[in-house]
Amino acid sequence: MGTASGAVALLLVVLGACVSSSSGQLQVGFYSKSCPSAESTVASVVRGTAAADSTILPALLRLQFHDCFVRGCDASVLIKGGSNNAEVDNNKHQGLRGMDVIENAKAQLESECPGVVSCADVVVLAARDAVAFTGGPSFDVPTGRRDGKVSNVRDADVLPDVRDSAQVLRSKFRASGLDDKDLVLLSSAHTVGTTACFFIQQRLYSFPLPGGGLGSDPSIPDGFLSELKSRCAPGDSNSRVSLDRGSESVFDTSILRNIRNGFAVIASDAALYNDTSTVDVVDSYSGLLSTIFGPYFRQDFADSMVKMGSIGVLTGASGEVRKVCSKFN
Repeated sequence: MGTASGAVALLLVVLGACVSSSSGQLQVGFYSKSCPSAESTVASVVRGTAAADSTILPALLRLQFHDCFVRGCDASVLIKGGSNNAEVDNNKHQGLRGMDVIENAKAQLESECPGVVSCADVVVLAARDAVAFTGGPSFDVPTGRRDGKVSNVRDADVLPDVRDSAQVLRSKFRASGLDDKDLVLLSSAHTVGTTACFFIQQRLYSFPLPGGGLGSDPSIPDGFLSELKSRCAPGDSNSRVSLDRGSESVFDTSILRNIRNGFAVIASDAALYNDTSTVDVVDSYSGLLSTIFGPYFRQDFADSMVKMGSIGVLTGASGEVRKVCSKFN
């Protein structure tokens, strides 16, 4: 698999103003002197956890997305509130996993380099490693983030929703400094992992029909609809379905071909092929010749991950470096 370090370096130059948010700046190898084992420690914890439960890998990828889209990449999603008023208590975070992996890695880092590595960086490093361990690209990520001091339940209302139209998704991504290409690329992270039936119940059984009334989303092919209904009976919220039909364990462009061919599982993925701005992006990566002539999915995905990891970061003297990720110092 190729390394996207050159593209990452170029991207950081372009995004300089976004990456730098105070007196400091993110940089690849930020901990090379202050905590040389930081990145290898995180990778070791992720690898060990995945050996026992491979489903943790897509969960860690989702965790970074949920952290960065709310107040930026500041580990605010890791804070546990005592009165259901922390960010993580928002229903938009339902089913979020991987926080224990971050805590385990942080505990090891505290024993090696006390008070040095932020929880926000551990989240980003763990997601990067999760991508590589599912067969995705290996790439450098800049570090140097600081942890936020705020975590409010309502802040997570801004997260994209599975029922959002392409226009709403595009608007939410733009608000975070991401474009249509990033929307498609980051959505294609659904190439690995599963979703709970809870997130597709409405699409299968109570979708608003054009002529009035409720039923199944008419855009779902009949055979695929029967397949989904056989796995998610009415009222079943907990059973799980592959997000990438036929390729849930392999990082590849199958998810984009499924979206193009009408086999998207969740509505927000299907919506990407209902808007001219995102249709062209989906098509550009799902063609057989793109691996030869470009655009190059793996490199571009890595670039979008780095870009997402730069949203609203705290650096320098801003924020703090938590001792325990689930609570403020």
